[in-house]
Amino acid sequence: MSTPASVTPIPPASAPTPEGEDGTWLTTDRVFMGLLVVALPAAIASHFLFPGVWTFILCSIALIPLARLMGEATEVIAHKLGSGLGGLMNASFGNAAELIIALAALRSGHADVVKASITGAILGNILLVLGAAILAGGIKYRVQKFNMTAALSGSSIMFLALTALSIPDLFHAVRGPAADPVIFPMSVTIAVILLIVYVLSLVFSLKTHAHLYAGEEHGTPEELPSWSTKKATIVLLGATLGVVVVAEFLVHAIEAAIATFGFTHTFVGVIIIAVVGNAAEHSTAIIMALKNKMDLSFNIAFESSKQIALFVAPVLVLLSIPLGQNLTLEFSHMEVIGMAVGTAAATLIALDGESNWLEGVMLLGVYAILGVTFFFIP
Repeated sequence: MSTPASVTPIPPASAPTPEGEDGTWLTTDRVFMGLLVVALPAAIASHFLFPGVWTFILCSIALIPLARLMGEATEVIAHKLGSGLGGLMNASFGNAAELIIALAALRSGHADVVKASITGAILGNILLVLGAAILAGGIKYRVQKFNMTAALSGSSIMFLALTALSIPDLFHAVRGPAADPVIFPMSVTIAVILLIVYVLSLVFSLKTHAHLYAGEEHGTPEELPSWSTKKATIVLLGATLGVVVVAEFLVHAIEAAIATFGFTHTFVGVIIIAVVGNAAEHSTAIIMALKNKMDLSFNIAFESSKQIALFVAPVLVLLSIPLGQNLTLEFSHMEVIGMAVGTAAATLIALDGESNWLEGVMLLGVYAILGVTFFFIP
């Protein structure tokens, strides 16, 4: 069991007030709801009336509040189900939006965008989300402490995921064209292994070593929306349907966006789609850091990355078989290097069990450097 975090505030102040309790009308939820009300109808109208780059932009904006609604509804249902079933539900639906977007791209034959979005989701969580949370929390508090054991457990799982996602590329580099016939069977086998490890990691975090993650639910009953189980279920189903529809429109507009902005498929997947899918986790991690809950911020970043690498990527490989796309786990050299650098950077931050704003800047700097690199990859 981790000891309560001790902090040195700048200057000494009372604990941060929950969102909206200071009398401010403009809250995060209202901002996201405003985005949804404006962007969703506009995206649908754009798809049918003037498809193209504006459809891509509006769909990207609409996906952000839809993903947040999915996350909030999942949290409410998970809280009502209790720690066991609730944790399992969070683990299963935590990255549902990213999975739906990737499936839409896969069905349309954009395998390169799918792989890039997997890379981008991992980098976005452990560099962009975690870096922004550490920076935001570090501006308010001089030093923030967190459960180093739990954080390093997450980084260890990410090292395993990195190994699995880099081996097919290294194998192809060593064997050359002779590796072509075996890359897909190898990917399917690795995908099954990753899913087994993912299930065992859930047993670790939800049952045998649940004490390491005690108190790491994303929100207390006061912080969660005051929805009934029925309302949360309706919201979850509605938001999921919205993500499915908008993701399809987004994928159909990818080529128009690439032609207009000069982006590459890799940049669209690694940066744009990944940022859109991670926006909900991004805002939650920052809010938790501002409330001095760094255990939660680290947990959000590492757990989301783990779900992408050990659950979403293998599921996409297996689902590609009936779709006739045969998606492999062979990523480009730059994608493998990027994931390795990102995992190493996040692990270094987690080593001492405490964080400050400069470490957040460092993670964001690494993400920016990788983003520039992917922008110039043809």
